[in-house]
Amino acid sequence: MKEKDNFWEIEERKDEAGLGNPKRTVCVIGHKNPDTDSICSAIAYAYLKNLDSGDFRYVPVRAGQISAETQYVLNHFQVDAPPFLDNIGTRVRDMAIRQVPGVRSNISLKNAWNLMITQNVYTLPITNEENQLKGLITVNDIAKSYMEEYDSAIVSVARTPYRNILETLDAEMVVGDEDAYFDKGKVVIAAANPDVMENYIEEHDMVILGNRYESQLCAIEMQAGCIVVCLGAPVSRTIQRLARDRNCSIIVTPLDTYAVARLINQSMPVDFFMKKENLMTFHLADYTENIRDIMSKKRYRDFPILDQSGKYVGMISRRNLLGVRKRGLILVDHNEVTQAVDNVLDAEIMEIIDHHRLGSLETMTPVYFRNQPVGCTSTIIYQIYQEKMADIPKKIAGLMCSAIISDTLLFRSPTCTPLDVEAAKRLAAIAGIECESYAREMFAAGSDLQARTPEEIFYQDFKQFEFGDWNIGIGQITSMSSEELGHIKQRLMPYMEQVFAKHDADMVFFMLTDILSESSELLCYGKGAAELIQEAFGQKVVQNSALLPGVVSRKKQLVPSFMAAINRMTMV
Repeated sequence: MKEKDNFWEIEERKDEAGLGNPKRTVCVIGHKNPDTDSICSAIAYAYLKNLDSGDFRYVPVRAGQISAETQYVLNHFQVDAPPFLDNIGTRVRDMAIRQVPGVRSNISLKNAWNLMITQNVYTLPITNEENQLKGLITVNDIAKSYMEEYDSAIVSVARTPYRNILETLDAEMVVGDEDAYFDKGKVVIAAANPDVMENYIEEHDMVILGNRYESQLCAIEMQAGCIVVCLGAPVSRTIQRLARDRNCSIIVTPLDTYAVARLINQSMPVDFFMKKENLMTFHLADYTENIRDIMSKKRYRDFPILDQSGKYVGMISRRNLLGVRKRGLILVDHNEVTQAVDNVLDAEIMEIIDHHRLGSLETMTPVYFRNQPVGCTSTIIYQIYQEKMADIPKKIAGLMCSAIISDTLLFRSPTCTPLDVEAAKRLAAIAGIECESYAREMFAAGSDLQARTPEEIFYQDFKQFEFGDWNIGIGQITSMSSEELGHIKQRLMPYMEQVFAKHDADMVFFMLTDILSESSELLCYGKGAAELIQEAFGQKVVQNSALLPGVVSRKKQLVPSFMAAINRMTMV
């Protein structure tokens, strides 16, 4: 399902509206399939970081859909859900895009060449009045037009504006319309006497000649479309009158015949030579990993960039890939690649705040990494607020308190520590809530899963873990109703096989945790899954299910027991 509030699309709309923030954006994000702690910790920590942000702007985002429990918490404290971020990989917008201005399609080849020289570029974008890309003209295109075109009619075939001709030849139009086009006839040089000229001058031709009256008269009488008088020679009134009567334009240039003949082709509009079809363009939102292969296989030097509405932005080349700026990222409530937003290794991880085991994530440079054995990430963030002597707003306190209640199952989980209890009670006082009654309402909202699909239930809180060579997926839901958990089990069991086929996992497990009885029923699928449960807990697996009394924590009970069991099994 496509999320409506995708973070980068929101950012692009702001940029296009001129509302973009000049500060560098750093995303604060929890794990995929986020729970209440993951969402609330991201919001609370981003708020704290923005109190003294400097050159950065910290934005809380999420890597998955929000659960019913988390939505209840956000609604209760009137806080908007963070925007969705599915991929932190660098995009074209993160590259050093060269601001090469677009030019109109009617400019001359000479003008285009001069622009390339002054701007030190090899490709010019051709745009219209709405800044939409119409084509591209390259140095090679201009070189071919000059070196490979021998057709004397090419200037008219290109429908060359007279203004281009005047600009190229530094000329003046004595007779005729500067806004007209030379679109019929060929270009000829009147080097012979009038008797010979009559044999090769045809109607509509452009004739390059000197100050000889007889040659000018002959060209006009032969129905030439234009005569170009060289060396700035004056044109008699008689010739001008005859030219007007015969609809023949007269151009006077200070250049000699050789220079005019050499330059005339450079007056042609770029529209005739530019590439118009099958343009290779990229958009600001394109991922660099996707365009890298395309750029390496194409022989083009430059590639135009378009924004979300299709308007031209600038140009990039292969070398721009080398200097692409990674996106800033702060991870909360996780430190494993398998649980992180897609392409996390392409980001610049700046901080990690977590309370789980050390995972598989590696960073290029040292980062601030705070990992404490407490029951909730929000407990750590509360401590950071205290250390910085920062005031905690009522809404932020409510979010952090909710996260602690959720992660510790209202202090019943074995992961709960005295620090969690103390933090939750102090935050509850700030937020104006009573932990026991509020927890019942929050858990009840989270347990209302009847209207949700098996997929939504399964991925509400699903994580993948790497144990040596083994990749194991573990999901969990909590409920205060054993009857509801029974109904959910019947719906999830057939879905487990689909999940196993979808993920690159050796085994898949799902915990149905009863808060009141402080126990879990563990569903399993995959070769060796039943044996792992037997080895870890000594419980018999019946029809892909085992009862685990006293087991409510995935982090502190299930995962460590699995790790120990795997070590024993691999040593045999």
